[in-house]
Amino acid sequence: MAANPAREQTEAVGSGVNRRPLLDYGCRMRILVTGFEPFGGDQENASEQVVKRLRERALCPGVELATAILPCTWAGAGPALLDAIAAHRPEVILSLGEAGSRTAVTPEHRAHNRGAGRIPDNAGVVRPASPLDAGPEWLETRIHPAPLAEAIRAVGVPAQVSETAGAFLCNAAFRTLLRDTEVPGTFIHLPAVRNRGRAGVGAETDAGAAVKDSGLTIDQLVDGVEASIRCVAEQRRESALDDC
Repeated sequence: MAANPAREQTEAVGSGVNRRPLLDYGCRMRILVTGFEPFGGDQENASEQVVKRLRERALCPGVELATAILPCTWAGAGPALLDAIAAHRPEVILSLGEAGSRTAVTPEHRAHNRGAGRIPDNAGVVRPASPLDAGPEWLETRIHPAPLAEAIRAVGVPAQVSETAGAFLCNAAFRTLLRDTEVPGTFIHLPAVRNRGRAGVGAETDAGAAVKDSGLTIDQLVDGVEASIRCVAEQRRESALDDC
């Protein structure tokens, strides 16, 4: 069998597909969930931990989960996201990252045309503040954040809509998703929860903000993201049936 270069590139940044048989709505919906590798000297990233645990869960009927872990570099994050999309061809994308100063899960409303790094990325690059592209100042999410926040709160996890994804790599990946694809998708920031110790990064999303302890666990974050997946799947159920 011929090699699939796009899939090989995606596997290199930590993708995985949950292919367990599921009851369905009449057809399947593939949802791509991405997270980021650790950065800033930390040994963990909450979004990566959530993605890894999601792979082990049986999700809602009709959903096939694809996942990828993106590199925390200006040069690599966007291309890795596009590679994962090309490899998995999802109907929906939920991209995850962490914001150390936030104590609630925050679905994002829009991506800013600004990239800046307070700290170096994982390749040692510090990006001075500048536009990410020649497009408009803001690009709106394709999945409305309010129902996602409501679904997350319904499983006992604090959530609220965020109006800015910041200017670091989370925002850059979100901008790539909205600018370079037409796939329904959005970005969700998670508190910087750690299995061990305390996060050392916190001001990358919200400039000048200190790291805060949300009091949440990784399992609670997984519950919240899983609720988001169920919400999106239900919202798109009719359109998915139409495509069968």
